[in-house]
Amino acid sequence: MIRFLGSPKTLCDGITRRDMLHLGGLGMFGLSLSDYFRLQQVQASEEAAAVPNFGKAKQCILIHLIGAPPQHETFDPKPNAPAEIQGEMQAISSILPGVEICEGLPRTAQLLDKLTVIRSLTHHLPFHHVHYAMSGIPDSPKVEADPNDRALWPCIGSVVDYLDRQREGDQFREIPRHIAMPYVMYSRCEFRPLGGPYGGFLGSKYDPIWTDFRGEGTTEVPMSLDKKSIDWRDPFAGITPEARLEVAGPTAPQEGITPQRLGIRRALLEQFDESRRWMDKNEKVMSLDRNQNLAWSLLSSGKMTTALDVQQESVEVRERYGMNLFGQSLLAARRMLEAGGRFMTVFWDAYGHFTAGWDTHYEHYPRLKQYLLPVFDLSFTALIEDLDARGMLDETLILCISEHGRTPKINTTPPGCGREHWSRVYSGVMAGGGIARGKVVGKSDDIGGDVADTPISPKDLLATSFHLLGIDPHMTVPDQLGRPYPVAGDGAIRHELIG
Repeated sequence: MIRFLGSPKTLCDGITRRDMLHLGGLGMFGLSLSDYFRLQQVQASEEAAAVPNFGKAKQCILIHLIGAPPQHETFDPKPNAPAEIQGEMQAISSILPGVEICEGLPRTAQLLDKLTVIRSLTHHLPFHHVHYAMSGIPDSPKVEADPNDRALWPCIGSVVDYLDRQREGDQFREIPRHIAMPYVMYSRCEFRPLGGPYGGFLGSKYDPIWTDFRGEGTTEVPMSLDKKSIDWRDPFAGITPEARLEVAGPTAPQEGITPQRLGIRRALLEQFDESRRWMDKNEKVMSLDRNQNLAWSLLSSGKMTTALDVQQESVEVRERYGMNLFGQSLLAARRMLEAGGRFMTVFWDAYGHFTAGWDTHYEHYPRLKQYLLPVFDLSFTALIEDLDARGMLDETLILCISEHGRTPKINTTPPGCGREHWSRVYSGVMAGGGIARGKVVGKSDDIGGDVADTPISPKDLLATSFHLLGIDPHMTVPDQLGRPYPVAGDGAIRHELIG
């Protein structure tokens, strides 16, 4: 291939001036810019295949605990630290010799031989930055970004969906590749919407298909703010067996509507759309058309509705996962993978006025002890054990993360105490799909305030996940101007995490 001499100066989009001359010259030989990047991606994939377990994960469940769990009361207790650091909860032994975790996770402690615990996650943004945790975003992002901002970087699930479509084509799938549950993030609370699990600059076509939750909570929980007069039942603490997940929005069938009536509605919709064809170059209208077609297709096939119907599972299985929204969402995610799903995201989300997920500025210990830790311990271990028993764990990547961690020193001023936002060190968990079993990676200092060994960034987790899913983290996707960006930013594959 012909190369052109010139300055190697790098332009703002990461391509050198010499490369641009090279690309211009390719046109003389019938190769386009897209051809060049396709060849680049093939070469990158060949290089990634040399690292162990490339592509071992055929599917993924990303679990995001919104609000941020404390590292001290989960996977990195400090039993020898002063009381104002250690707190009210003690450490317990696990199945791994010499490894202790919080007493609130007894089931998880006996399952650590199937997991890799990361105790040295770190970044510089102590905000509810779901977007940062789920994308290969640059180092200076918009804080707690707007979900409607199409200049944002796409989340990992959207990138997987995009690249799979490039390889397999854009044909209709009865089970979409990219699904998020239990409901549109931050849509059931009093906080403003946040960016994160969306297609960003890839476009709304690569947003996830959302489920919706139909039901009510059964269990009163301690408030995350000082609002004692409010009685609020959080479905993440408990739901009735009749509560259900369904396809969100216009794809959810309405009671009493027959297939014939749906057909009439579709015919009328198509006639209406015919009068607006002159607008079909407008992205919003095109997105609406695509979403209408997708809604109709999902309604007609019924396969996704069936997969979401956890009532088809035995009472024993449902109760093992926990009769709560988190556990039933994990069960639905497993059913979706069995039906042909590729990338599931399950959020433990904020709900209601003052139940902000894991954001324990107030009532830290009552919330942890009464429902956050018991529910997570029951439901998360059920998913791991179920996947393992079904022979699915080796090909299913489990990534359990949050936005950040919480302060090493306890704030004793609010009722029930609190820990504030802290991103300098925190913990996460991975399993399956090529991840090592029975391993603890990284170390925090004596008070759990800074990384003492093996710092790992959220982008490193994404790069490692892409690798295990068969995607080179240096592979590029185009932004709205066609400029190529590596899918994991400057994240690196972490060999310490790979089995």
